[in-house]
Amino acid sequence: MNLFTPNHVKLLNSCYPPTSSLLTAGPDYSPNSHELSRLTYYASNHPGKLAKIAGELEKRLKAECKKTKSGNIRSRASLLISLSIFRSLATECRRDIALLSPPLIGSVDYTLSSILSDLEVTARAASVFTAWTTYTNGHLIGADSYMTKDYLSILKQFASLSCSTSSDQETQNRTRLIGLAALTAALNSEALYNDIGNFGAQVSIILRPIMVILFETAISTLDDQFSAVKDTPSSPYLAEFRTRPALERRAASIHVHIDGDKGPSSSDVSDASLHALFSLLNHANGAQLGYIMQSSFDSLDALQKWSNLTHCCWYAQRVAEWAQYQYRYVIPTWLVDRLISQPDSPETTTLHKTLIAMVTSVFSAPTPLINLSSSDIMSNLLTLMLRCISTNPEDATLPALVECISSLGCHVYYSDQIQDLAGELVSRLVAIEVQGVLGRDKSIWAQSRSSAIRCLLEGLLGLVRAANVNEKVESADEGTKTGVPEPTKRSRTSLDTSRLERTDERASRRTKVPPDIWQDTLSLLCDSDPLVRQECSNALVYYITQEMPKHGENSEPAGTKPMRRIADTFRHNVGVHPSIGDVGSKFLNCVHAYVYILATSPTLGISPSTVGNARLSSYDDSSASVSPPTASDAHHDLGENRSAPSPSNNRRSLGGQHGSRARKESLVLGLLERAPSQYTASAKASEEDYAHLLKILTTIQLHMPMHGVLTGVPMLLALNAALNTQDIDVGLLHRIVTIKTVIAHVWLVIGQVWKLQDLIGLAEKAIKHLSSLPNKDAEEQIPVDSHTLGINVDDALLSVASSRAVQEAFGMDQEGLTRRLMAKWTPELALRDFESSSAYETTFRGDGISPLLKISPALMHIENISLQSLARSTRGLGVTDLREALEGRSSMSNPALARPPSVSTLDHASSSFMGGEMHLRLTQTRSRSRAKKRPTPNGEVRDVLTRLGISKQNSNLLKATFPTLQKSS
Repeated sequence: MNLFTPNHVKLLNSCYPPTSSLLTAGPDYSPNSHELSRLTYYASNHPGKLAKIAGELEKRLKAECKKTKSGNIRSRASLLISLSIFRSLATECRRDIALLSPPLIGSVDYTLSSILSDLEVTARAASVFTAWTTYTNGHLIGADSYMTKDYLSILKQFASLSCSTSSDQETQNRTRLIGLAALTAALNSEALYNDIGNFGAQVSIILRPIMVILFETAISTLDDQFSAVKDTPSSPYLAEFRTRPALERRAASIHVHIDGDKGPSSSDVSDASLHALFSLLNHANGAQLGYIMQSSFDSLDALQKWSNLTHCCWYAQRVAEWAQYQYRYVIPTWLVDRLISQPDSPETTTLHKTLIAMVTSVFSAPTPLINLSSSDIMSNLLTLMLRCISTNPEDATLPALVECISSLGCHVYYSDQIQDLAGELVSRLVAIEVQGVLGRDKSIWAQSRSSAIRCLLEGLLGLVRAANVNEKVESADEGTKTGVPEPTKRSRTSLDTSRLERTDERASRRTKVPPDIWQDTLSLLCDSDPLVRQECSNALVYYITQEMPKHGENSEPAGTKPMRRIADTFRHNVGVHPSIGDVGSKFLNCVHAYVYILATSPTLGISPSTVGNARLSSYDDSSASVSPPTASDAHHDLGENRSAPSPSNNRRSLGGQHGSRARKESLVLGLLERAPSQYTASAKASEEDYAHLLKILTTIQLHMPMHGVLTGVPMLLALNAALNTQDIDVGLLHRIVTIKTVIAHVWLVIGQVWKLQDLIGLAEKAIKHLSSLPNKDAEEQIPVDSHTLGINVDDALLSVASSRAVQEAFGMDQEGLTRRLMAKWTPELALRDFESSSAYETTFRGDGISPLLKISPALMHIENISLQSLARSTRGLGVTDLREALEGRSSMSNPALARPPSVSTLDHASSSFMGGEMHLRLTQTRSRSRAKKRPTPNGEVRDVLTRLGISKQNSNLLKATFPTLQKSS
């Protein structure tokens, strides 16, 4: 007998039943309750002895594990009792849990390493581990290397239990539930979140078995279970994890099912894994979500589950939905980063397809994604798309990428978001139109250019369509909340256009894409590729129908609103005549000019000689050739595309954009030069092109009748005059009949919109006569005079001008309206009407120049000029400036309000449409006489008030993120 046995050892030994009674201690295998109470009381009142008690218990437990592993059943019973003592010590000594942590974690790790197949021992060890995770503060994780190693080892062993593949289904489910219970306890513990350095290591271990279970479960089962996860916690003790202090929490106990009872089902296992995933996502911040996404990618790589597209998309949506509201943007950002980091490959990989689908599913879902950098996402997706096209113009992922880009329109968080994204797309479109997609293989240059333009147009159209659809759905949801019935419930994740018909028109919370952004796509109506022309036509029709601001136009069906009200509304909204300064009229003038060019021009598309002679306007970018690039140039450009520098911060990028702009101007000039005054048989337009032209022109008349008449009728007169040619052969006659049929149909639509019965009769008679003429394949041809074909435009014009409804709508008499509609019209004049406005001063055109910095275009021809070298005032406007303006001294005291007298461009037409040798050159003239003339005090006061943001139109200095009311079309 040892008389010098320490007291804590005596107390510990007394907790065990006699050796002869160990086999009969089951099934509970619990220590003696009275002696256990004495031990825990002694340990809690003598913290200095706690480490010794735990060390002695650990030594005894390891000896029992060795004997149990050899088959000793008494040692197994004693081992279960030792684990129960460990749990009691952890629960009762929670204040000093740090003193107990190293031996406890070491004991659990040693037990699992030795006897992992015994479910009862494993459950008892998991119960000890759960008690420790409940009360620990996690400070030793990362600080104590040995304990951290043992802790990670425990997680790995529970993870292996969680994805057990036992042949017996009941045993497999029980094993998995034990492992998931322990991992869920770790997910709710401070040990996971205390050290960010070890967070990634823990998550990578814990997340893999969860994903194994989720990907083995049917989507229907997961959908039924995930909605109830937030409301039904897996454990009542875990539910109070964040709401109670550590000392007041209760640790969950883990038990094995009793033999004979009905075992757990696979549904129970998937439910437990969903609760574990929810616990992980619900507590993670932005940086931790990054580790979670990286671990998810690693798990999918290891499990080779990228081919399971449905589960991958479901997983991405649930992760985004269950993440904390302010950190959800991390999920699509990581998905896009992983997507663009993949190496280029001629063959489409499953990984690319799945990642694109995951990004699209996240954006298409109704889950809000605040703080998302939509512009960066758009730039990365466009860069990836152009990389794919440069490698393979027929890449199978391109339709999915277009849909992914379009899905960005499903989430609008500030009023100009869609406008900014559309500007980014159009800027890329301009560059691709004039220089193509630079790649190593010059033989596919034309094919790559066509594919890129079509994809960008589809993405632009899809972006706007998705924004409109999402807007309608939100209006429907708001209407449902306010008692307005909703016809049919449908999924919000779909981009189906039929959702546009679900609700009434509501005031838009976003800014519509203005015409000066969309105008840069119009030149594609005259592209050399028929597929590009078709795509541009479809996009334009949708834009005019659904997106283009229709200030002053009638938003109701034709004839339901009096024309006097149309005119009053137009004058109230615009305040000027539709043909003067109205951006809608200028845009439609541009549309009609390109329509005329397409209908009559003998050549379409880029002319290399014309583009090669383009004068670039800035930054030493003097080479404007659009011939297929060399391999070295392609490689260089591809590298630049990957870096994707910001236009406003990179001088080289700025110069490239100005180069694209100058080349675009040269392209337009070439189209104008090749447009004949008289129609010839060499016109390149096809039957499909004329069908598209008819659709565009009728769409304009139907949806913008006032603007359509002012801009369309002069073009129709000019086009009809160009068709009156001599020496008509069979082929030319067929083309003239086709175009005159288009003209007659447009007049018919004008008559139907304005309810002009005599015009309708003229048009129908002309269409009937044109359809009765023999086609070009007929054996017998009848000589026909082109002047007598089609509708009599003089009678049609008289019908429109003499209509009282039209006169009242425009506020003109018959003589004035006739003079306005018969004004000389040419494509040059129509395009100049648009380009001579402020289109090139907007930041949406891709110039990258701040609107606060007004630089004369003539200065851009000075060599080696730099934006940084231009003097400008950095002083803001204030009360002093207003006082000086009232006193008439603003021109002397405030240089910010004084105009530079050196250069004036007010008396010059746009440089884009000057003929001869003056292409793209702006003559500098002195205007000192104007500079010497001092403005009136009233003008100075109005100027200061406008710059301060105080005016009749804008009396509120604080602009809301979303306009409270935007007049719909």
